[in-house]
Amino acid sequence: AMKRGRAKEYEQAASLFEKAAQQGHADAQFCLGVCYDFGEGVAVDKAKAAQWYEKAAQQGIAAAQYNLGNFYSRGEGVAKDKAKAVYWYEKAAQQGDASAQYSLGFSYQLGQGVDEDADKAASWFEKAAEQGHRDALMTLPSFYEYVVEDAAKAAYWKDRSAKLYSPEEQFDIGVCFYFGKGARQNKTEAVYWYEKAAQQGNAEAQYSLGFCYSNGEGVTQDKVKAAYWYEKAAQQGHASAQFNLGLCYDNGEGVRQDKAKAAYWYEQAAQQGHAKAQYNLGYCYSHGEGVRQDKAKAAQWYEKAAQQGYASAQYNLGVCYYNGEGVARNRAKAKEWVQKAAAQGYEDAKKALREHF
Repeated sequence: AMKRGRAKEYEQAASLFEKAAQQGHADAQFCLGVCYDFGEGVAVDKAKAAQWYEKAAQQGIAAAQYNLGNFYSRGEGVAKDKAKAVYWYEKAAQQGDASAQYSLGFSYQLGQGVDEDADKAASWFEKAAEQGHRDALMTLPSFYEYVVEDAAKAAYWKDRSAKLYSPEEQFDIGVCFYFGKGARQNKTEAVYWYEKAAQQGNAEAQYSLGFCYSNGEGVTQDKVKAAYWYEKAAQQGHASAQFNLGLCYDNGEGVRQDKAKAAYWYEQAAQQGHAKAQYNLGYCYSHGEGVRQDKAKAAQWYEKAAQQGYASAQYNLGVCYYNGEGVARNRAKAKEWVQKAAAQGYEDAKKALREHF
């Protein structure tokens, strides 16, 4: 009932628009064009939409000029005519219509309906971008980088356009550049987008940025910055960042070596099910590194990692059962876990099977 009621309202509105449009009212002519364009209160009729858009466009309605330009560009309701599209885009663009300015820039860039002219394309793109037109802002960085080849302007507009995206979107763009998915692989670009998101607190981006600094991917290797970003993500509960930060403290990379802090961060990640952290924490307890030596806890953490298929943990757990360290001695279980590690190609496990079982 509500839908029928609204349909009736649209019909009444279209009827009122038509009466006013027939009397030459420019805004009504535009609105009637919209009605025919989208089937609001009348049946969709692109030809009639074009006719009413043109009447309003002739009277200077910028939105009508822009829509009419689109019709000529696509051949919708009128015969396709790129030159006429440009004519109407320019009329609207001169009145400050951002969408028309962007479309006009695109026409000049590709030479559609007008001679190709990169300078005019840039000018119209920028006019649209200054009004916050999203497509223009997204277009300008690559336009200046690859068409005009102006690195400084490309960087300027990239910074401007980056603000359009949420931190999550910025991180996703970074991932696309890092792996070359949907974009040409470019790890320097990946770092740029990771850093934008990381600075806004995105934990995934902070971890990824730390990884890039740690390995010198897309940026000069810097272990101190790697540890800094790992800690930012670790403080937010990112398990892989917690593990990697543990490694930093374990090995004294980017931070002063501190076995107790290493064990702490391994445990934070281990509690979240991170297999490598569980193994490293088991090793800490086994050797008393950063924690009081506790063979039982070592075996417990080895088992958690082993259950996830981590070969080193499977082998060490097998050794625990073989020697009765932290668990009751059990040769059958020892052999079972060593075999699991050997099946994954773990050389020490293969050797143990040959020599001890």
